[in-house]
Amino acid sequence: MKELLERFENKPPEIVFHWRDPETEAEGWTVINSLRGGAAGGGTRMREGLDMNEVLSLAKTMEVKFTVSGPPIGGAKSGINFNPEDPRKKGVLDRWYRAVAPLLKSYYGTGGDLNVDEIHEVIPITEEAGVWHPQEGVFNGHFKPTEADKINRIGQLRMGVIKVLESTEYSPDPSRKYTVADMITGFGVAEAVRHYYEVHGGTVVGKRAIIQGFGNVGAAAAFYLSKMGARIVGIIDRNGGVVREEGFAFEEIQDFFRKKKGNYLIAENMVPFEEINRQIWEVPAEIFAPCAASRLVTREQIDTLVDSGLEVISCGANVPFADREIFFGPIMEYTDGRVSLIPDFISNCGMARVFAYFMEGRVSMDDSAIFNDTSGVIRKAILNIFRQNPTKKNLSRTAFEIALKQLLY
Repeated sequence: MKELLERFENKPPEIVFHWRDPETEAEGWTVINSLRGGAAGGGTRMREGLDMNEVLSLAKTMEVKFTVSGPPIGGAKSGINFNPEDPRKKGVLDRWYRAVAPLLKSYYGTGGDLNVDEIHEVIPITEEAGVWHPQEGVFNGHFKPTEADKINRIGQLRMGVIKVLESTEYSPDPSRKYTVADMITGFGVAEAVRHYYEVHGGTVVGKRAIIQGFGNVGAAAAFYLSKMGARIVGIIDRNGGVVREEGFAFEEIQDFFRKKKGNYLIAENMVPFEEINRQIWEVPAEIFAPCAASRLVTREQIDTLVDSGLEVISCGANVPFADREIFFGPIMEYTDGRVSLIPDFISNCGMARVFAYFMEGRVSMDDSAIFNDTSGVIRKAILNIFRQNPTKKNLSRTAFEIALKQLLY
């Protein structure tokens, strides 16, 4: 596996698009790892301090993810080095998408990512730049539909991603108009845990869980894990967190979701970040869902969690471990050998799968059909790992072997 991984990591990307904003200090990159299947896909993120290497690593991660979620295309990513809290953000995104529009029309599909919202920013701003839909390039490069079919499928994709959830099964509050895009990635993180226990024998009911990050992914993962019977015992985000060793009631987790502001947890008796970052890793829990930024989780934190009874990690963040390597660095490898580690390209593939689901043909727009499709794809991936490796360790190593053989042979 290491040899396959080295070959994949060291292969140069096909296309690197580099942009400097003429009006601010913003700088951006689109990295297209390959045009496998005639197209490539990957979201757009923004954060201060981002560089091209981060974008490259995420593009390669997307290529691996597409072996699970479909369609069989290359991986890509866009990243902008700029403070997302800056009031000039909208202008930066306007100019960025105008610059990258020719790629989005031809062979590259994008979406939301860290600090860039799919519905309120990506879709309307790309439309203003003359792109029918942020995934138009995938239609043109990979699916090559007739003009009429393209119009129909883009319409389906537009409606599906922003579809307001009607069922209390999937929405924390139907009156608040949460959408598929708001919830699907966190849903997949939770479903990965449920399927893991079902495949290996056991149940998520009663298991204790710690959530890192409380943006869309972490908040949704907490909501769905709690709904299926897990006990959320701790939540940490960049502002602070909460801990209760006996677990928060489902109604409390639901309330946290409703009250969150952007990516921030809002709760009474919030523990300041420095203090919660000392406390939370020692709280006994069987489940850990890292759903914050990339490259945060340390070996010391993993050791402390494992010593407290950790059984499974479901990654909501891309590359959550504090490794320099693109994939499978020493902390990830160490963790994979100690507990069941479901890799990010399986557990957080929900949004990629939704795009594939709506692009592949005429499909049901029912809430349950959309969410069950993502759940089924994740279950299939976990079963494929189990067939090759029925133990509870080295799951990520096995998953990478399965994916890389598809990409390199």
